[in-house]
Amino acid sequence: MTSPASGIPPPLNGRSFAVLRELMVERQIVARGVHDPRVLAAMRKVPREAFLPEPMRDLAYEDAPVPIAGEQTMSQPYIVALMMEALLLQGGDNVLEIGTGSGYAAAVLGEIAGHVATVERIATLADTAAAKLAELGYVDVHVHQGDGTRGWPPDAPYDAIVVAAGGPQVPDSLKAQLKIGGRLVMPVGADQHAQQLVRLTRLGEADFKRDHLGDVRFVPLLGAEGWQRVEPADKTARDNG
Repeated sequence: MTSPASGIPPPLNGRSFAVLRELMVERQIVARGVHDPRVLAAMRKVPREAFLPEPMRDLAYEDAPVPIAGEQTMSQPYIVALMMEALLLQGGDNVLEIGTGSGYAAAVLGEIAGHVATVERIATLADTAAAKLAELGYVDVHVHQGDGTRGWPPDAPYDAIVVAAGGPQVPDSLKAQLKIGGRLVMPVGADQHAQQLVRLTRLGEADFKRDHLGDVRFVPLLGAEGWQRVEPADKTARDNG
């Protein structure tokens, strides 16, 4: 794993981003019950502000998702931490992320895992995230543009898979790319705009244990094994990568 060495913006309004990052971890993440030491160390280390355009960086450590390009968002810090903890990473894992978004969550994974493949449907987001991750030195995080519902077979099987978009069910392709004993965390629901965060643990070839982790709202997972189009909603909370 390679730690960020450059690209970190200057202090904000007299308070350094490092201070804001520590406050984020303590007040938004630890206070809500996330205690995995690997996850907390990663979130203390990754410069969240570096994954946002300059005008948005003052929002980097807010307790809310932040809009990015492509009508997507950078996820609320707590949601990132909750999903990372639910993956039960041991360090050195082979991980697949679906929905790269800004690249922030991929960087957090990159601090823990040995190898991260991340797939983004929107080409401009994939290109921007790949450039930022390379700039910050995450050589073991590899961004691919494509249909995330198909997973990324070349690097399978995976110890863990995380999906940063909500689908009507867990795609069969993702289940097939999970190792026996591996964990998959994904928002699932019949409504495009409200889901349950679930964790599947693969116990055998066709045997999966399912845990429910709480109610969430994510952007729809579009693709061959997800939603075919975005349905309108009166009120939608968008959350991605």
